Amino acid sequence: MVYLTLFTVAFLSATLLPLGSEALLLYDISQEQTVLLLWIVATIGNTLGAMLNYWLGLKGEVYLERKGYLSVEKMERARGTFAKYGGWTLLLSWVPVIGDPLTFIAGVLRYDFKMFGIIVFFAKGLRYAVIIFLANSLSV
Repeated sequence: MVYLTLFTVAFLSATLLPLGSEALLLYDISQEQTVLLLWIVATIGNTLGAMLNYWLGLKGEVYLERKGYLSVEKMERARGTFAKYGGWTLLLSWVPVIGDPLTFIAGVLRYDFKMFGIIVFFAKGLRYAVIIFLANSLSV
């Protein structure tokens, strides 16, 4: 049940919902759960949540264009910028407040999904690894 709860919270934390999975991860570590399994579950849950954001962005572009929030010119300009920096900006997908919208924008701009998955998994996994390392170093 511990791992399912962590997965769910990590998944929801990666969406546009204001949740934080780090506190639960630290709690689970303090309860002497299997650290490697905690890392895997949190990373996969958080990555899948980011993939949901991507999908929402992918499907939401037509709606945003229809409502007049996006123009063809703005989309082409944004595509060019994201094509230049997109993959690297996704390394910030773990950052609170800006990370979740980045994954949404990647979907709107139809960034390569395979690269999206690799970069986001790496960024989120590294974030959880650092949290686990610090927790173990500080004996949390």
